[in-house]
Amino acid sequence: MRNTTKLKQILLKYDLALSLAEENLLRLTMVDKFTGEMQGFDHSSYSHLISKGYGHLLKSLKADLNEPKKKRKSAQ
Repeated sequence: MRNTTKLKQILLKYDLALSLAEENLLRLTMVDKFTGEMQGFDHSSYSHLISKGYGHLLKSLKADLNEPKKKRKSAQ
């Protein structure tokens, strides 16, 4: 999947900030638009940061999908 496609998917759920933390070290900060939860990643490669952010997006979506199932089981 292309980085632009990953970035568009990430932007549906997160506000992003991209900054240069140190020489040749980029920082990607992601803020969830709905919960305000923050997550940050550091790396020298833009592509790696986008991949890390996309992986975090997939994990959070999977956790959101599994959460209602846990609540239903505990209610029974």
